[in-house]
Amino acid sequence: MLKTIAIVINTSWNIYNFRLGLLHALRDEGYRVVAIAPKDDYSAKLEQLGFEYHEIKINNKGTNPVQDLMLLGNLYRVFRKVRPDVILQYTIKPNIYGTLAAKLAGIPVINNISGLGTVFLNNNLSSKLARMLYRFSLGFAQKVFFQNPYDRQLFIDNRLVKPEVTDLLPGSGINLMKFQPAKLAKPDVLKSDAPFVFLLVARMIKDKGIMEFSAAAKIILDDATHAQKVEFWLLGDLYPGNPTAISKQEIDKWQTDGTVKYLGHVDDVSAVINQANCVVLPSYREGLSRVLLEASALAKPIVTTDVPGCRDVVDDGVNGYLCIPKDAENLAIHMLKIMALPKDKLIEMGKHGRLKVEQQFDEKIVIAKYLGSIALLITN
Repeated sequence: MLKTIAIVINTSWNIYNFRLGLLHALRDEGYRVVAIAPKDDYSAKLEQLGFEYHEIKINNKGTNPVQDLMLLGNLYRVFRKVRPDVILQYTIKPNIYGTLAAKLAGIPVINNISGLGTVFLNNNLSSKLARMLYRFSLGFAQKVFFQNPYDRQLFIDNRLVKPEVTDLLPGSGINLMKFQPAKLAKPDVLKSDAPFVFLLVARMIKDKGIMEFSAAAKIILDDATHAQKVEFWLLGDLYPGNPTAISKQEIDKWQTDGTVKYLGHVDDVSAVINQANCVVLPSYREGLSRVLLEASALAKPIVTTDVPGCRDVVDDGVNGYLCIPKDAENLAIHMLKIMALPKDKLIEMGKHGRLKVEQQFDEKIVIAKYLGSIALLITN
């Protein structure tokens, strides 16, 4: 009888876009693979690919204790029905409530802390509650993967997790066959008369440095010392339920002022990255930035902040530049620095980024670690 591996995440979209390579690898290894997530447009796509799917309901934007208890019960019932041998879990609520449900069902779990979000950036009541729940639930986890050493050490120092169950992963990994630099990277991008395009891809929340990006754009547009045409693009969903959400009205104002161009939601992000000259992410903290990995795989130079989860992707001055977090002026200085580089230097930076991803962040590295951990848990 096939051993069963369940994957629990807060959206089916997340599974389809970031974990599909892992699902295929698990199936190729002879496992029965079950996706457990809220229903969205990508749930049916997973089923069309032959993966078993079970729906759960998660309120990703709230901390309603009644809804969270219902989630715990929902997960327990699904686990009892599916009877997985090992459960892989991602994002905060599956990591917490999925672990508790798995403990009740007697199933080993592998958790993934892909970023700290507002849980550690803030110190309000909900953040304190989340840390308390992490401390309680992670005590039942057989393995906890982190995407950078800083987050791992922070959890250990705060006694949220036992050091012996922790390990590191290079993010979710990049499918290097899927993310290939376009031939000549869209020739128009490097034409002398084409505008220099800075692209920021993120959810529209302050923690991603959206305010600093807009302020830096204004500084550069007001700078008369350069004659180059330049555009600043924002790509990503609005996130109104988040306490640090950027409002649609604010973005509309920036567009009216001519500061930024807002692209909204786009399914094929790589196609937009290929139209940019440089990808910018002034985030306050990341687990390991997926956007920066994709940009590097597509051979784009980067400007990002010198913070955990961002600095790991950039060798300063080699494949991009690191700037001071929460500092629009310093961000603008480094963006102007990128703009001033000759075309051959931009191309060289992009090639260095691609090489770094090939050597350190290949999806195959991540999948091999998962397979090893799963095999060990099943054997034991």
